Amino acid sequence: MPKGIWIFVEQAAGKIRKISLELLSQGRKIADQTGEPLVAVIAGEGIAPLAQEAAAYGVDQVYLLDSPQLAQYTTGVYTSALTKLIREKEPQAFLLGYTAVGKDLAPRLAQRLGVGLASDVIDIEVDSEKFLICKRPVYTGSAYSFVEIVTRPVLATVRAKSFPVAESTPSRQAEVIERTVTVDPEDLKVLVKDVALLVTSRPALTEADFVVSGGRGMKAQENFAILEGLADVMGGAVGASRAAVDSGWIDNQFQVGQTGSIVAPTLYVACGISGAIQHLAGMGASKFIVAINKDPEAPIFSVADYGIVGDLFEVVPLLTEEFKKLVSA
Repeated sequence: MPKGIWIFVEQAAGKIRKISLELLSQGRKIADQTGEPLVAVIAGEGIAPLAQEAAAYGVDQVYLLDSPQLAQYTTGVYTSALTKLIREKEPQAFLLGYTAVGKDLAPRLAQRLGVGLASDVIDIEVDSEKFLICKRPVYTGSAYSFVEIVTRPVLATVRAKSFPVAESTPSRQAEVIERTVTVDPEDLKVLVKDVALLVTSRPALTEADFVVSGGRGMKAQENFAILEGLADVMGGAVGASRAAVDSGWIDNQFQVGQTGSIVAPTLYVACGISGAIQHLAGMGASKFIVAINKDPEAPIFSVADYGIVGDLFEVVPLLTEEFKKLVSA
């Protein structure tokens, strides 16, 4: 009999990622409604201290897959280790973040396990007859589909900021189970020699509460410095449209949109971005949207809560100075 609501907990540099804390928080609610235990699965090397942090968010059990082979994420090794664990324990649901890792790992788990997959889920409802119903956007966010997965486990990747992070209870304890990791030889096809990390004090684009993005109107790579200044004042992140990325002005890891990152900050400021539907699909869930554009007919204004028709090179520095006053007040 399948058992448990399982959450794949992503970690980096010894810290649990925010998307995983969101999933643990919502997973606790789902577990309470279904009468299932909440189980966290953490993979990596030297990850034992993370078990208590996961327990603080309502976890009943923690599976630790601690091995040098899992120190860096590789598709084959992670797929092999998790497939074996899931087949043995048969959870009712297995949820991952809709992240670079989740988008790579989840389809492979679905194929190995022979189960369905709901991707880019923004809500999960408990149903007395159908168990879990997953809500996901389709047609670049202009409509929604409600997905029932009849196979077990229910496998889904969940978009960041779909659920709030609950208050932690540091004194809460969970059963910690350490697993020996064995990987099939055919899954050892890739060896990570080194990882080059981007060193920045800014939050990850998908986790930031404030995002300022630039588009074709930025005109040149060096002009993104004015957006960086505003982001730093607000403790936020810098993003970009595909046009800016394709022009070579900024790396593609900063692209916001259907083919880039999906963001949902409290405040999103779009600078010199026309508002192509692919870009709107990546930031439309933002709580407040401010658009700055010379063209009063730009499509971005149709979704903006506040619009400024003007030259971004004049407006953004003024905004930066005003925000400095608010932050220091």
